[in-house]
Amino acid sequence: MREAEVAIFVTRRGRSEVLIAHRSPSQGSYWHTIAGGIEAEETPLAAAVRELAEETGLTGVELQPGGTVAEYAYALSEEPPERAALYPEGLVEVRVHCFVADAPDDWEPTLDWEHDDHRWCAPDDAAKTLRWPETAEALRRLLLEA
Repeated sequence: MREAEVAIFVTRRGRSEVLIAHRSPSQGSYWHTIAGGIEAEETPLAAAVRELAEETGLTGVELQPGGTVAEYAYALSEEPPERAALYPEGLVEVRVHCFVADAPDDWEPTLDWEHDDHRWCAPDDAAKTLRWPETAEALRRLLLEA
């Protein structure tokens, strides 16, 4: 059972562009950053490295933790029952650990089955497009207020 998640903000071109990925219909059909659950016995950094490779194919880049500046939590009640079932009974909120990954300027993702599209956006435009307000606020704090 997982108790926390990671969110990875992939940037390129001097952090002037941020990757957002569209979740496929089976995953809810919305725009999000690269994200996923921290598995048992996994550190947040290890989970971020794994999720980044699985969801985009990006490997070999340094991940910079957002620290307390961009950790956030969301109510588990926001999740559909099948996703909420991945978490321990009684868990009320899910803590999300944020990371920034600077990709090469010409890099393009190889999306996994969880995504059906992607865009590169200016950080402010990406924040306006993301579905979850907490994720958008973390992006703003990490890239726009830094």
